[in-house]
Amino acid sequence: MTSERLVEEQVERLLSGQGSEVSVCDVGMDQSKPAALRKNITYIVGAVIFNEKEEVLMVQEAKPDCYKQWYLPAGRVEVGESLEEAVRREVKEEAGFDCQPITMLLIQEQGPQWIRFIFLARISGGSLKSLDAADQESLQAAWWDRQTPLPLRGRDILRLIEHGLKYRRNPWHPLTLPVDLSCRHVVQRMVLVFVGAEDHIWILLVRASVPHLPTAAAVKTHAVTWAANMVVQDAMPASYYDHDVTTLGVFGLQHNGRQHGRTDGVCFNTLVALVPDRAQRDEDGLKAELPPAGRPPPIENPRYVWFQVENPDLREKLLEKTKNTSLLPIHSLY
Repeated sequence: MTSERLVEEQVERLLSGQGSEVSVCDVGMDQSKPAALRKNITYIVGAVIFNEKEEVLMVQEAKPDCYKQWYLPAGRVEVGESLEEAVRREVKEEAGFDCQPITMLLIQEQGPQWIRFIFLARISGGSLKSLDAADQESLQAAWWDRQTPLPLRGRDILRLIEHGLKYRRNPWHPLTLPVDLSCRHVVQRMVLVFVGAEDHIWILLVRASVPHLPTAAAVKTHAVTWAANMVVQDAMPASYYDHDVTTLGVFGLQHNGRQHGRTDGVCFNTLVALVPDRAQRDEDGLKAELPPAGRPPPIENPRYVWFQVENPDLREKLLEKTKNTSLLPIHSLY
C-alpha cells in the first residue's frame, strides 16, 4: 500500500470516530508526565437526561458546601473506571436510575489536569431517588421543567442542558462515545489542515517510515488544545505568528483507565485548521488586508511535510467538516 493511501486511511479512521493506538508522541513529551487519577489529573463526568416531556433529570446535593442545591448528576471518575462506567455509576448513586450513554455532548477543560465530559444519556431502568433514600451521594432526584424556580448549585449547567436539548432536537455531530484504547498521557492527535485557493486542502504529517498524523502531549500550563500550537511552532516557527491555529472539534477520544497510572490518559482525535491571519499590520501599525494564500506556509523542520489531499471523497469530507464544524466541541475554561 502506498504511503498516500496509508495517510488517507489514518484520516478516514478518525473522521469516522474510530481510534488507533498512540504509538508515538511527536511533541511535548518532555513537558508531560503520565496521567494518574487522583494524583495529577481529575476527570469529571456529567449526565444530561430528558424524559418524554423534555424535563431534565436533576439531583439535590447532600454535600455541606452546596446542601439542598440542585445540579445535574455528575462526579469524579474513580480509579479503574472507564468514562461510561463513571456516568452510569454517578446517575445510579445520585438519581436512582440505570442509564445508557448516547453520546458525548461537550468536553470542557482547564488543561490536562481537569477535564469534564458531558454525556447525553437515556434511562434504562431503576426508579427516581426519593428523600427516603437520601444518603451522602444526594438527597433526592427530580425531573425539572426548566421553568420552575430551583436553587441551583451552579448556573453553568444551564448551558449544558441547552446543549442537550439542541442535540436531541437536531443532532449536529455524529454519536460520539469513548473508544476503548489505552493511552498513558493526555494527548492531542490532529488532522491539521490548510485550505488554499479553489478549496485545495493539505494535511500536516510527521515524516517517518510510515508518515503519520502529529500527536502532541498536553502541558499543564495551557489548554489541552494548545498542543496543536506547539506542533505548528515546531514545524514552521517563522510562519506561526502569521497564522491562527484553531481546534475546530473532536472526531473522537480514546480512554481505557483500567490500569492506574498506565492507562489513565486520554487521546483527543481532533480537526485543526491553520488559517492565515489576514489582518496583519504594516510598519505604521495599520491593518493590512492580505490576499488569500494559495498554498500552505513552508515547512522549516525536516521532520514534517505537507500532504495534498487528492482523493475527492476525502477532500469533500474535510472541507465540509472545516466549514460546518459538525464535530464534538471542546471548550477551554481557562
